Amino acid sequence: MTTTFPDVTISTDRLVLRPFEEEDVTALAEMMNDEQVTAWTSVPHPYTHADAVTWATKTAHAERTGGRGIVFAVTEFLTQRLVGIVHLQDTDWRTRATEVGYVTAPWARGEGYASESVRAVARWLFTDQRFERLELRTAADNTASQQVAQKTGCISEGVLRNACIVRTQNPDGSWADTRSDLIVWGLVPEDLDEDADDYSDGYGDGYSVGYADPRAEGPDGYRIHPSDANGYAVSSDRN
Repeated sequence: MTTTFPDVTISTDRLVLRPFEEEDVTALAEMMNDEQVTAWTSVPHPYTHADAVTWATKTAHAERTGGRGIVFAVTEFLTQRLVGIVHLQDTDWRTRATEVGYVTAPWARGEGYASESVRAVARWLFTDQRFERLELRTAADNTASQQVAQKTGCISEGVLRNACIVRTQNPDGSWADTRSDLIVWGLVPEDLDEDADDYSDGYGDGYSVGYADPRAEGPDGYRIHPSDANGYAVSSDRN
């Protein structure tokens, strides 16, 4: 049984979802230092240049080669500018299920990029990879992320009480951890099929996939500590 995702690039009308590259480091560090990302994710704060280098050159790629999931750098088709991240994580290969997280850069919010990219990944996951379930979890107060889940077609399935930690900013600018409920959302293949004809967000619902030549892929010559291997709970978007 296959236990790793292929090395792919997914394209939509407006976006290209590809593996991270070292050239993404500066834009990544800027994006991850945004206050909304700090509040709703577990990324380090401040998010340093070194953090960005580790993510772009090691951790993101190890998610795929280690069989845990796959990370996409989401870029604009026309400008090639980094607009966000889509991260499949905690993949269960036996049940063909995985969890998705996402981040959108502050300057790119309000354009529908998060729902467009997550939807494209979902179609690739269900069609090409024959997966049966995509799960998404949002903090109870993260209404922006919940809107992305709804626009993607996810169904709210329940609440995990007191199940996660978010961060709130104090008057002095420091951050404090606060417990929160988690809303669990699910997406299965028929959810996308049912609304395919009605889906209109100002862009096409189609996508195309490019596969890398496996002979060109180098060995996985590094180790990721457990605290890094889980990646980030990147459910933050201001659509």
